Amino acid sequence: MRGTAAAARRVARRIEVGGTVQGVGFRPFVYRLGRELGLDGWVRNDGGLVVIEAAGSADAMRRLSARLRTDAPPQARLRQVRIGAPAGDGPMHGSGFHVIASAEQPRSGLDDRPGLVPPDLATCAACVAELFDPGDRRYRYPFVNCTDCGPRATIVGGLPYDRAVTSMRRFAMCRACTAEYRDPADRRFHAEPIACPACGPELTWRPAGGHGAEGGEPALQAAVALLRDGGIVAVKGVGGYQLVCDATDEAVVARLRARKQRPVKPFAVMVADLTAAGRLAPVGPAEAALLASVPRPVVLLTARPDRLLAATVTPGADTLGLLLPAAPLHHLLLHDLDRPLVATSGNVADEPIAVDDAEAVDRLAGVADGFLGHDRVIRARYDDSVARVVAGRPSLVRRARGYAPAPLGLPIAAPEPLLAVGAQLKHTFTLARGSTAIVGPHTGDLQQQETMTAFTDHLAHLTRVTGVEPAVVVHDLHPGYLSTQYAQTVSVRRVGVQHHHAHVASCAAEHGITGRYLGVAYDGLGLGDDGTLWGGEVLLADLRSYRRLARFGRAPLPGGAAAVRRPARMALGYLFGAEAFDDTSLARAGRLAGPFLARLPPLEVATVRRMVAAGVNCPQASSAGRLFDAVAALLRVRDDAGYEGEAAAALEALAAGHTGAAPLPWRLATRDDLVVYDPVPTLLTLLEALRDEAAVGLLAAAFHATIAAMTVAVCSDAAAEHGTSTVCLSGGVMQNQLLIEALIAGLSAAGLTPLVNEQIPANDGGISYGQAAVAAAQLQDG
Repeated sequence: MRGTAAAARRVARRIEVGGTVQGVGFRPFVYRLGRELGLDGWVRNDGGLVVIEAAGSADAMRRLSARLRTDAPPQARLRQVRIGAPAGDGPMHGSGFHVIASAEQPRSGLDDRPGLVPPDLATCAACVAELFDPGDRRYRYPFVNCTDCGPRATIVGGLPYDRAVTSMRRFAMCRACTAEYRDPADRRFHAEPIACPACGPELTWRPAGGHGAEGGEPALQAAVALLRDGGIVAVKGVGGYQLVCDATDEAVVARLRARKQRPVKPFAVMVADLTAAGRLAPVGPAEAALLASVPRPVVLLTARPDRLLAATVTPGADTLGLLLPAAPLHHLLLHDLDRPLVATSGNVADEPIAVDDAEAVDRLAGVADGFLGHDRVIRARYDDSVARVVAGRPSLVRRARGYAPAPLGLPIAAPEPLLAVGAQLKHTFTLARGSTAIVGPHTGDLQQQETMTAFTDHLAHLTRVTGVEPAVVVHDLHPGYLSTQYAQTVSVRRVGVQHHHAHVASCAAEHGITGRYLGVAYDGLGLGDDGTLWGGEVLLADLRSYRRLARFGRAPLPGGAAAVRRPARMALGYLFGAEAFDDTSLARAGRLAGPFLARLPPLEVATVRRMVAAGVNCPQASSAGRLFDAVAALLRVRDDAGYEGEAAAALEALAAGHTGAAPLPWRLATRDDLVVYDPVPTLLTLLEALRDEAAVGLLAAAFHATIAAMTVAVCSDAAAEHGTSTVCLSGGVMQNQLLIEALIAGLSAAGLTPLVNEQIPANDGGISYGQAAVAAAQLQDG
């Protein structure tokens, strides 16, 4: 009797839920749950939170609080649930459970948390079924969505996430959509981007140079006809424009490369489904799950030799980036054309992608033959995300649409709100408050005003949406980075973080590591605390600080950035000026390099030799990335690089298939209390093997095995000396699939625990998150 009376006793509670709980169907879920449990009360968006006031039996209230966590919608991410007393006496008995109007300003104990908006969600299976159902009123409607899918981050202008603060506010719902929006039994109950052909956005078509425009289905058919006839179409996607063409047509792909000023960097290819993807590349279970996941990233796979694609889609590379359709418009294009499509960023060279219709027509006038746009405004630009599978687990290469701006945790909470402005290349920024970090989407390389404007525009947008007003700005040590220069203009306290400490901290932080670890930072270039350029470093670190234990041998970069663009010049830097540990070895390298030197312009060789001898414009670098470039040149793989990492990618492709290659000779020296990998013995052996006509692919594989073996040896000794077994692997060179998997296997076999970046890119796209993690830990120490 006493238990029965307790269960029947009426209990009232106020529940505040923080996290990604807006734009994911959380209010409809709570509404149905409240009705199912027989509760009285309401649910609403309250600033960046969802707030519930409910009353009912003690048993029903216990079940409510439990099921909020266990039964939440699939895209919801609950970070905090606070239960307290309601205002006044709570909901009136018999009043029922309702969704009520949102409150713009949160009035809760969780209002110091950032407001969170979910990323854009790929079209769900139910909406795809409607899209191709002739009997459905949304048949072939390119903007079909529901509470489980559709645009989110790209259309929102603030919180709470209601239609009135999105770019859908201009589209008044028709009677049928209104009925669905208000029907608790409908999957579009409170779906803020709800639309249909009668009341929602509409496609537009404009031929290049033309002034007239078609709308709706005729616009789509005009684009399909042009693509079928070998044209290039600028398509307005979810987060910005994409340039689309037939991926099997050699002539149109070559024309796109010339117009886009992208001579060699591979293009992504969009296919209709996993079956179509399997015809172009082997797709294992992990890759299939990643391709079909809600974020719909471009997934890097090994292309089939007999793939039926234009050769210029991936010139000189065996890696193919595939993606499945992320939006209804993509589904329609692939259905009507029935062929794989190149789907690349809607920009020229290194510009940010176009998002505005007039901007696209202006900037892409010389690239696209027609423009398939629409009248739904994109509030924030989001390029496609890029991912791969490493050791069976997803790992991001570029974090953008579908992933950003989903929150990440900080293992040590930031005591003050902060902004980390990242590096120069593959730029991102991070806003952090408390234990929550929000990494902005990939911006691109901060090399021109348009990209800087894209960065500052998106920073303003995400600051407004999240409500994070930074009291501290965190930046790289390099004074020449535009991100560092931007930090100097912000009137708050500034914290500088060394580039490679940020790299390894990004890996440690996402795995929740707060103690000491070994950090292996293999990268292109970053300014070290000794004034030289680093990039091949082993650190003993925690989130607060680091100590350099080991490095690669230095070599000059003849002409600075020119050596990055021309691997042959980097090879000359090693031949003429590698850090000396054995004079005899250097002399032998010069004699063996005769065939390499003979194929280069004599004036270039003589000029570089003089520059190195005089130390003129030859900054010293201990860089793993530059060593890979030099080896690629010595092995006749690449003398020039059309994009960052091209030479290393080609070297990796050449090594593919040569499993079990034995490491080349390598040597460790000691200098200034640091262990130093001297690459000269390795380079000597490569040159000798070339002289003896060894297979170049086998030599490329052996070089990868050498770097892996040397790294495992250094880490094993350091782990034994310093009493830590955790090894965080990060930096742009760690995007090399062959190397990273060899390192994981070797370190694991040595009894160590290797960790790699998964949610955050290992390249410079992860720097801002690493900066935020380091600064948060340092600020906690005062």
